[in-house]
Amino acid sequence: YYLMAGHGGPDPGALGKYNNHLVAEDEYAYDVTLRLARNLISEGATVYMITIDPNDGIRDDSYLKVDKDEVCYPRLTIPLNQIKRLRQRSDAVNKLYVKHRGSFQRMIAVHVDSRSRAENIDVFFYHDKRSETGEKAAKILLETFAQKYREHQPGRGYGGTVTERN
Repeated sequence: YYLMAGHGGPDPGALGKYNNHLVAEDEYAYDVTLRLARNLISEGATVYMITIDPNDGIRDDSYLKVDKDEVCYPRLTIPLNQIKRLRQRSDAVNKLYVKHRGSFQRMIAVHVDSRSRAENIDVFFYHDKRSETGEKAAKILLETFAQKYREHQPGRGYGGTVTERN
């Protein structure tokens, strides 16, 4: 598995203030991605963190401290330019893909996008339009989330979706 927390380095992603604390998308996406990595590893998976924060592990704080020291696998400075940043991450995944050719492989990117206060927070899944297995995996994840919402938040409803993304 190649796990990529959204944004990082000079790009914090969505920023906001909550209870007088600055919150940044990249910090929460990284925390979620680390938790996913831990669960995958506990099931025997090989995991590569594509976005790496060398001094932030899983944190249970209510507000995660904002920093800009994230790097791209293996330990490359993340550029501010979005195209260069995406190319850097794609190159990292593609090199690892070649190294593990013939093995089961998945790349998962995690973003924590901002929404208005009035909207429920749901989880949305995207896949490459050329990948039938990616679409199938996204649908399995969607159904798992929907089941967990029914179990832990009965009556709330779940509005997540699966869609294509280039």
